[in-house]
Amino acid sequence: LKLQFLYLIDAAHDSFPTMTKYMYDLLVIGGGSGGVRAARWAATQASKPKVGLIEMPYTATVGGLGGTCVLRGCVPKKLMWYGGHYGHDMEDARGYGWKVAAEGHDWSVFMEKKRAELQRLNGVYGGILGRAGVEILEGFGKVTGPHSVSVGDKELTAETILVAVGAAPHVLDIPGVEHAITSDDLLDLPARPERVVVIGAGYIAVEMGCILRGYGTEVDVFYRADLPLRGFDEDLRKFTAAQLETHKVNLHPTTTPSRIVKQDDGKLTFYYKAGAEEKSVADVDQVLFATGRKPKVKGLGLEEAGVAMKPDGTVIVDEYSKTNVDSIYAVGDVTSRMQLTPVALHEGMCFANTLYGGTKQSPEHDLVASAVFTTPPLGTCGITEEQALAKHKNIDVYVSEFRPMVHTLSGSKERAIMKLIVEADTKVVVGIHIGGKDSAEIIQGFAAAMKCGMTKAQLDSTIGVHPSSAEELCTMRQPTRSFRDGKPWAPSNL
Repeated sequence: LKLQFLYLIDAAHDSFPTMTKYMYDLLVIGGGSGGVRAARWAATQASKPKVGLIEMPYTATVGGLGGTCVLRGCVPKKLMWYGGHYGHDMEDARGYGWKVAAEGHDWSVFMEKKRAELQRLNGVYGGILGRAGVEILEGFGKVTGPHSVSVGDKELTAETILVAVGAAPHVLDIPGVEHAITSDDLLDLPARPERVVVIGAGYIAVEMGCILRGYGTEVDVFYRADLPLRGFDEDLRKFTAAQLETHKVNLHPTTTPSRIVKQDDGKLTFYYKAGAEEKSVADVDQVLFATGRKPKVKGLGLEEAGVAMKPDGTVIVDEYSKTNVDSIYAVGDVTSRMQLTPVALHEGMCFANTLYGGTKQSPEHDLVASAVFTTPPLGTCGITEEQALAKHKNIDVYVSEFRPMVHTLSGSKERAIMKLIVEADTKVVVGIHIGGKDSAEIIQGFAAAMKCGMTKAQLDSTIGVHPSSAEELCTMRQPTRSFRDGKPWAPSNL
């Protein structure tokens, strides 16, 4: 689709005056969450800067307004997660007396609806930018100097350049990697695969594994660690592994991928190392690499422009998102500060406020809530138990694992977990980690309370909503374990 608010570059320059000697006051490279927010917010400030935003035309795998999150990340993933959960819901309904007879799932119908929704959202973002007065410039933007960007055969100049190009899936360099896919491809497959191998154990890996399993696909997840979700709280990691197995996702910890071979019938054989022994899984439809994401800086010209980057392409910025080149800034996943859509939005807003809104504002990356859409989903905010021990030494830990009320009749073995981490000297809640139905919705409210400095006493004095899983966080009175000076301390010593 052609963008509704596409402007011809040649005609645009004289339409609105700039505040400087350059063609634009601000040029944003990248139409994802951070770039769109920064451009729109900057353009609507009282100073009325002239803002242009550069993005590739929208296709299934590249370009488009909304970026990774809207077009090939959070939004299509969540739609697929919703769809897969209807299968679980129909199973659970039988325990409540419903006589449900599913006739199967039509993958093509779902994909057609999903694509139409993404096209709609791409247009919505074009409308948002257009109404704010942002010029949308289609093409690949390359930084050619501290104040210049090329788009095709056009050379544009700007007082300030904002890089918001995001990140792209990273794949391992093993023989046969050309036969594998990434999450970008998975979210737009023309047909549902019968069997998938997932390589990796981060949130994308476990989410995709659960989503596919919900549609009936046989899923095998291979990873080097002993538990999935490295960097998450240990209790949540153990809980997730158990729940994945409950939902018949096959886990293969402490393994490493070695090669992928295409069979004569078009299917794949995946080879992996388990210790010193090489083993294999045959007749696989797709091998999915979910082995992290790296900044999408190839061909962007940042190195030639003198912008400092880490070896993996991460753009190095200061507390106000400025690079070592005074006129070039960067926000979002390309800076690898915290690869979450709401964080990119926040960073974009802070950038616009600082440069054009008259309020110097640096982004805050503490107490950011996040969710993992596994089955069941997870919600987390604050630091893990391990991090709390390293930072505070004196902590009280409260853990409750239980069977949610909804599953007392459904017959499902799915469970829930609620965990609080409290700094013992101040009684401030420094970490909340939960798993179970509606965890993503639950954690948002508690994150707001944590941002306000919620203490354990305040949590205890809050009357819970009954009956609900969330009320468990308001009813945990005795610590499961305590630590003083970083060492275990029995509750009886309190």
